[in-house]
Amino acid sequence: MKLNKKGLLIVISGPSGVGKGTVRKALFEMQGHDLVYSVSMTTRKPRVGEVDGKDYYFVSRDEFQNRIEEGKFLEYAEFVGNYYGTPLDKVQEQMSKGHEVVLEIEVEGALQVRQKVPDAVFIFIVPPTKRALYDRLKRRGTESEDVIRSRMEKADREFLLANRYDYIVVNDEVNNAADRIMAIIRAEHAKTARSIAGYLEMLESEDAKNE
Repeated sequence: MKLNKKGLLIVISGPSGVGKGTVRKALFEMQGHDLVYSVSMTTRKPRVGEVDGKDYYFVSRDEFQNRIEEGKFLEYAEFVGNYYGTPLDKVQEQMSKGHEVVLEIEVEGALQVRQKVPDAVFIFIVPPTKRALYDRLKRRGTESEDVIRSRMEKADREFLLANRYDYIVVNDEVNNAADRIMAIIRAEHAKTARSIAGYLEMLESEDAKNE
């Protein structure tokens, strides 16, 4: 029985290269969930195999900046010369339907969402070791050593922001990390603050039927 009828906003975040996307995909492959992925918008070029509207909404820099001026992002950030952001209208549409909306975003963006939606669930994904993070970035084969070094330096700063999140999940093995996140989502729905109103409403409805 789902006492909390309102969908959760779930923010999966962490340093670049930590495996956020891989963990998110494994999470969505699990059975018995009501998760909806919030596709981010970016000005970077698509990587091989990425599909517009599925992996990202790929737009020009001018279009992205126009959307910023119009207040159409829940959050946005610029990193390594490209913008990344979460279209506000897409998130509102899914939450109004009671879906669990999952955001997979960078740390700077997650902290913006924390200010705007404090009751969202914030999950910080971390690597088992710093060396593991470096190896993952290297295996991509899409960036120079200078860019990788820049990402590692940024990760060092972002690790210190983990205390701004509700949970830390170590991505030592993808399916294990996905299992931990699903357990967090279920626990959040069971929190009294989220479920008590629905439970009392159910009791009142039951009393009314018995009168």
